[in-house]
Amino acid sequence: MTEFVLGSASPARLEVLRSAGVHPLVRVSDVDEDAVAAALPPGTTPAGVVTALARAKAEAVAAALVAERSDVIADCVVVGCDSMLLVDGVLQGKPLTPAVARERWAAMAGRSADLLTGHCVLRLRDARTVAETSDCSRTTVHFAKPEPEELEAYLATGEPLQVAGAFTLDGRGGWFVDRIEGDPSSVIGIGLPLLRRLLAGVGVGVAQLWVGS
Repeated sequence: MTEFVLGSASPARLEVLRSAGVHPLVRVSDVDEDAVAAALPPGTTPAGVVTALARAKAEAVAAALVAERSDVIADCVVVGCDSMLLVDGVLQGKPLTPAVARERWAAMAGRSADLLTGHCVLRLRDARTVAETSDCSRTTVHFAKPEPEELEAYLATGEPLQVAGAFTLDGRGGWFVDRIEGDPSSVIGIGLPLLRRLLAGVGVGVAQLWVGS
């Protein structure tokens, strides 16, 4: 059986996969995202940035598995993910502080922005990478305008501080999303339609990964 390794600490991504029938092994990369982005060639597109970050994470996790001499590398797929919100041509990652999250909501409330989700899939057999695919999806998010007291209450929960774009679709932030155009799972953090295509590109069908299938 092909093992599925998720290279992410995101509980939301893990829950999407579990709900979709996959119980992955979780390995978190220690990639310096800022350093990876800074090393990209000038003019790299926003989609290219998130895809490169996803690839860096997948490669770091794959290297760690090989170093551990883990038995999963007999046959496994390693999935790296990265998401950023594109607002007025500028990529926004995790705000980390209430002040930054407040500024971002001031810029996007009542407007729309594109959530870019990059995925990279590596297939490893006997400690060697034998196939790789990567791509990016784009979903347009139309934001509501929360009242000032609503926004402050939302910031106080801490939820928007550790997520791309300072909002969630599957948590309290969902109250302030009017609608989306595209794949809802990608907004949560791992796009199932895109991932299905990428897995097929390395020779793995999703039904092979379903627990109990």
